[in-house]
Amino acid sequence: MKKKITTIIAAFAFFIPASSTLAYTSKPGDTMWNIATSHQLSLQELVSLNPQINDPDQIQVGQNINVQKQKSASIAADDRKLLAQLVHAEAKGEPFEGKVKVAKVILNRVKSPNFPDSIKEVIMQPGQFTPVQTGAIHNTPVDSDYQAVDKAVSTMNEDDGSLYFYNPDIAKSTWLQSKPTTEVIGNHVFKK
Repeated sequence: MKKKITTIIAAFAFFIPASSTLAYTSKPGDTMWNIATSHQLSLQELVSLNPQINDPDQIQVGQNINVQKQKSASIAADDRKLLAQLVHAEAKGEPFEGKVKVAKVILNRVKSPNFPDSIKEVIMQPGQFTPVQTGAIHNTPVDSDYQAVDKAVSTMNEDDGSLYFYNPDIAKSTWLQSKPTTEVIGNHVFKK
């Protein structure tokens, strides 16, 4: 399925209009301010789109400058709720960043060719998440669970490759110990 989507995207890439330019090549006399203005951006937006530019007052002629805001990512409402339910069941009592990281693991799995292609399929995959097996997935998420999901979705492109998490104090299986650790947040160890 992922390969089909990639092929479809590649086929449609030829029909993207020229107005969707992602980068501007600076010319003599250009400033970040006039580039921002000509692309309907604020100076702050343009600066934030270009972290590679160390000094916005010193741009070079011929330098590529990102001029298009990244489209905000979103997921379907039912996926958002299911993901928040998993976050609630798996990370209740954990720091907010730990909740975000749990949600990111699910999103990373959706992108990975080694896991199913949708949030629901990843969460419901047999043997993966204890709350699904015990029924604890059927809960009422709180605002912080939804906020964690929203933050994970909005930062989907900031990926450290985490595909697993576990609490070493209660995990019975030890096979994850051999995988590289990406981060430890609260009681969870995140692995890739």
